[in-house]
Amino acid sequence: MPEAYVSTRNDGREADSPAGAAPDSAGTTVPHPLDNAARASLTGPHAHFAERHGRVLRYPVEVSPWLALPDEPEPADWAEIAALAGPGGEVPLLGHRGAAPQGWEITFDVAGVQMADDGVAGAPDPEAVPLGPADVPEMLDLVARTQPGPFMPRTIEMGTYLGIRRDGALIAMAGERLHPPGWTEISAVCTDPAFRGEGLATRLILAVAHGIRLRGERPFLHTGAGNTGAIRLYESLGFRHRLDTRFFGVRVPLGS
Repeated sequence: MPEAYVSTRNDGREADSPAGAAPDSAGTTVPHPLDNAARASLTGPHAHFAERHGRVLRYPVEVSPWLALPDEPEPADWAEIAALAGPGGEVPLLGHRGAAPQGWEITFDVAGVQMADDGVAGAPDPEAVPLGPADVPEMLDLVARTQPGPFMPRTIEMGTYLGIRRDGALIAMAGERLHPPGWTEISAVCTDPAFRGEGLATRLILAVAHGIRLRGERPFLHTGAGNTGAIRLYESLGFRHRLDTRFFGVRVPLGS
């Protein structure tokens, strides 16, 4: 499902802390890169993907379906989105904390949470193998059957993906998605229903986190606020709740 992150957090924490922002030398609050993770990615490590339309940034649609607004969007920014999507077009937004303009329909709206590294002990896994472009058809099939979130034909270019195979078949995978400075999101965590209960997701999360740590970065992830089982799992692995989010999409008015 396309997602937009609308954050509610506490300020006043160290800038490199997962929990908040810190003032700079002039006393101005500097936003944490995870507050608007998609925009921080597209203006940072993922800048080579960025398609800019005014102040609106987006990934190529075959990489990711999302757009990222500035922290304080203006009417001209919404006009750029309307021009991009066209009348009646549905738009998933990332990092927008406010409401959509009057007349824009909310097409879905789900409460979520962002969880950040607070002592995740990443570890390599001997059964986890790197996945590449030749594996994308199998990855798309696994995603279609398990619905972990958006995964497009070129999503694999966003970072490292690892998988576990049994008898040659891909049965579980996880990988890297958004890449704000100093952080990497773990996403597309999914397991074939026939192999659930074996701890494969845990092993892959820790294996991906290990690779992130080797780069001197820290892992984070998102999940639904109602997904209590996943939240408990992530907490047991060393992630902690950083902020509340909304996963939502908007539709451009027909008269735009």
